[in-house]
Amino acid sequence: MNRHRYERIKRVLDVTVAALVLVLAAPVMGATALAIALTMGRPVLFRQARPGLHGELFELVKFRSMRADGDPLSPIQDAGRITPLGRWLRATSLDELPSLWNVLRGDMSLVGPRPLLPQYVPRYTAEQFRRHEVRPGVTGLQQVRGRNALAWEERFVLDVWYVEHRSLLLDLRILAWTVVTVLRRDGITAPGSATAHEYRGVPVPDRTREPAR
Repeated sequence: MNRHRYERIKRVLDVTVAALVLVLAAPVMGATALAIALTMGRPVLFRQARPGLHGELFELVKFRSMRADGDPLSPIQDAGRITPLGRWLRATSLDELPSLWNVLRGDMSLVGPRPLLPQYVPRYTAEQFRRHEVRPGVTGLQQVRGRNALAWEERFVLDVWYVEHRSLLLDLRILAWTVVTVLRRDGITAPGSATAHEYRGVPVPDRTREPAR
């Protein structure tokens, strides 16, 4: 299948599945929104700018899992802000359901590299930035290969591999693996973190040190 035809079929699949799930999950989403409003207050949705296709920013929508106080861009403060309900929403991936609206809008796809924080973009190498050659995904290859338990370098390798090898069959396999990953609740948090460690870029060698002999 040529790449152009694949992209067209993938878009039809994205819209069809996202619309169907949003309709079927409406009662669950309503109950989730009510639970968030009662335990964390309003707003019930978390909105944040994320880089998408070609690095262009879009507004990601998810259910809130943290209290609104503190810096929303600081992973360091996550442990103190995440609530018991929010931890459960993340474990079950129910917090991701509103992101299907991003899929309908064309900001995201069902499958692709996960949209990360805008401040990470200047820290990417040229190879890592290739993850933005496709739309970001609600799920992706690195999500089913370890999620937040993976080192950043491993995640970027998986993202770029997906960009180079993407196909309809691979997308369907990732969607199937995602169901298993969610049920098993694998890789929800990074070791030693309430969510994920901040990506600080590729380490720069210390050239002031004397080379080993």
